[in-house]
Amino acid sequence: MTKPLTKDDYRPGDVTVHRDPVRLTRVVRALRAAGRNIALVPTMGALHEGHRKLIREAHVMQNTVVVVSIFVNPAQFGPNEDFTTYPRTLESDVDVCREERVGLVFAPAAEDVYLPGATATVHPGPLGDELEGASRPGHFAGVLTVVAKLFNIVQPTYAVFGEKDYQQLTLIHRMARDLNFPLDVVGVPTVREHDGLALSSRNRNLSEDERQTATALSAALVAGAHVSGLGAETVLRTARDTLAAVPGVDLDYLELRAPDLGPAPENGDARLLVAARVGATRLIDNVAVLLGAGDE
Repeated sequence: MTKPLTKDDYRPGDVTVHRDPVRLTRVVRALRAAGRNIALVPTMGALHEGHRKLIREAHVMQNTVVVVSIFVNPAQFGPNEDFTTYPRTLESDVDVCREERVGLVFAPAAEDVYLPGATATVHPGPLGDELEGASRPGHFAGVLTVVAKLFNIVQPTYAVFGEKDYQQLTLIHRMARDLNFPLDVVGVPTVREHDGLALSSRNRNLSEDERQTATALSAALVAGAHVSGLGAETVLRTARDTLAAVPGVDLDYLELRAPDLGPAPENGDARLLVAARVGATRLIDNVAVLLGAGDE
């Protein structure tokens, strides 16, 4: 029999922070038994307006309690990446969650998520070795493993992710389908600054000059999408020329793919994706493109 919730477990109208996965699972099970849906917003913290948008979209789901996870996942960082310097701002993140009427925050320690001796991981399949995966070996195995763990711990009805990490979203959709997770994965369009730069926790690592340089990524995507009626080659050439005109952008990849990240079609819906370093900061972005929609 499910034990009744106490104010230490869940306070309607205020945010409750949980660190223990077992206790959180007990809370969400009790909420679901009481007829509530659970909407999970997985994050690594350093919450910004993009995360607020995800939380607000989660609130749109009917009869939901919103759970935000805040966990800097060590398994998705490579040996030369920014795990140790990734921003950790739990106190202010909880304040954001309170302002956005989040019900539960899950902020575990690494040893609570990855038990001693644990070796099982989720393999992302061939797509995990392409695009971001080619530059960051093992990254998506780390992402999918922690997301699968969150799905099992939080047991959400809905899980909400941003489209800025489009390959990640695509792989999570596939994992949820292939492994029969009983939930809906919801994608939310990218939130941008007034100058087009996609919101990211890593933007705070940019200097003022680098911040200006970084707008070249979104400018290139917009330029490519603007000529989509002239075909894939023109889209890629236009985007690449836009990037090349801005010193300080170290391009990793610029690719045009189908919406499921297979080969791009000759006509129809596609996705234009970019990754580049500006200074020491690696940034990614993407936009939807409609190929063959007519001459520009």
